[in-house]
Amino acid sequence: MEYKVVPFVAAIDHKKGTSDHVAQQLEALINEYASKGWIYIRLEGVSTYVGPDNGCFRFGGKSGYTTARQMVVFSK
Repeated sequence: MEYKVVPFVAAIDHKKGTSDHVAQQLEALINEYASKGWIYIRLEGVSTYVGPDNGCFRFGGKSGYTTARQMVVFSK
């Protein structure tokens, strides 16, 4: 069995966007890969730690932080 994992980031208008808009974008992504023979498995959340950046000569540094991404898992 072969797997493919692709990122999913929904883009909606902050004033009039709804969960329906997010669902439509996810559906479009699933249908796109289904047309290429991939079978949707699930939407998976992945957390990761981004290390601190000391900046140039210690100026403009940024603290480390944890971030989360959504990944769509397909199989073939």
